Amino acid sequence: MTTPKCLKDGQTGRVMPVVDLNRCEGKDACVAVCPYDVFEVRKIDPSDYRDLSFVGKIKSYVHGGMVAYTPHADQCRACGLCVKACPERAIKLVKI
Repeated sequence: MTTPKCLKDGQTGRVMPVVDLNRCEGKDACVAVCPYDVFEVRKIDPSDYRDLSFVGKIKSYVHGGMVAYTPHADQCRACGLCVKACPERAIKLVKI
C-alpha cells in the first residue's frame, strides 16, 4: 500500500479526526484505509450513548452499538483517506 501525500514525520498532531457518533454506523471503513492506525471500532461508551440524539440512539441500536473512536488521533497526518472512505460522512479533519 502506498502512503498518500500527507503531513511528514514529525508533523503529526496538527490535525485531528473527529467522528460524529450520531452518524457513525461502525462499518470499519476508516480502520481499513488509515495507514497510521488512528481508528478503532468498538462498542459505544455508555456516556457517549447518553449524549446521542434520538435518531443517533436508533442507529446505534440497529448497528449493534458499534462506532469508530480515535485512540491514536495524535498520529493523524491529514491524508483524508478516512473522510473519503466513510459512507456516513461521519468524519471530519479539524485543525488543532
